[in-house]
Amino acid sequence: MDFLRPETLAEALALKAQRPDAVPIAGGTDVMVELNFDHRRPPALLDLTRIAELRSWDHDGDAVRLGAGVPYTRIIEELGDRLPGLAMASRTVGSPQIRNRGTVGGNLGAASPAGDAHPVLLAVGATVEVASTRGTRHIPATDFYLSVKRNALEPDELITAVRVPVTRAPQQFSKVGTRNAMVIAVCSFAVALHPADRRVGAAVGSAAPTPRRASAAEEFLAAELTDTDRWTSPKPLPDSVTRRFGELVAQAASPIDDVRGSAAYRGHALAVLARRALGWAWHDYTEEVARPCG
Repeated sequence: MDFLRPETLAEALALKAQRPDAVPIAGGTDVMVELNFDHRRPPALLDLTRIAELRSWDHDGDAVRLGAGVPYTRIIEELGDRLPGLAMASRTVGSPQIRNRGTVGGNLGAASPAGDAHPVLLAVGATVEVASTRGTRHIPATDFYLSVKRNALEPDELITAVRVPVTRAPQQFSKVGTRNAMVIAVCSFAVALHPADRRVGAAVGSAAPTPRRASAAEEFLAAELTDTDRWTSPKPLPDSVTRRFGELVAQAASPIDDVRGSAAYRGHALAVLARRALGWAWHDYTEEVARPCG
């Protein structure tokens, strides 16, 4: 196995063009596990840890451009106020050691249905920036996940950043696992309120071949909030609304039975997670609107 260690992004893209079979490695929290268990034996590894621009973030208009190599710990510590949903998801990733190494870029590259960052990226409307020697393109998160552990990258492309909108509106992430910490999600859910557009983002993880948006749930809740003027004058949500929202979220999934949980359990759990997460997000929004300015 060859070990390629570029110093710059340009060099990394040139190597990836020459060796499309080279597997990128940054934190190594997924790749090294596969290597250790001999589930994967690529011809080459492309080490991206020396590329400084992948480890930085900056503001890009109304969004944060998050470098693919920024670890979860930095998202929690440096971006919790700007990207609350992603910070919440980051706190649930593995142990402190994993959070110090793992990255959203790696999560996207692995494209596991159970990846904790995915539901949030879908709910907030993130865009994935990918590059090759042919140029740069931007892929909406909704178009990035193709099938189980398969994404929209071309063989010569690398993930360079994720553009995550900053709305300051409430976001929530929740997941169910076989224990309270350091666990792969049995299922997960994210919700993001977009009051400026009178829109709702909702997405599920670990409950379908790919992470996916719950479009019917989004449309139902957005219409309900608009028709009852709750965007402008927030009031408690009727139990019938939260329950219907949960039902529609569960219907968006197509779960399977596996060692971590049954399909029936995943469907039930998603409905519960959706109701709870919506309740938390709506409580935050109600308090935010009621808070006096200045």
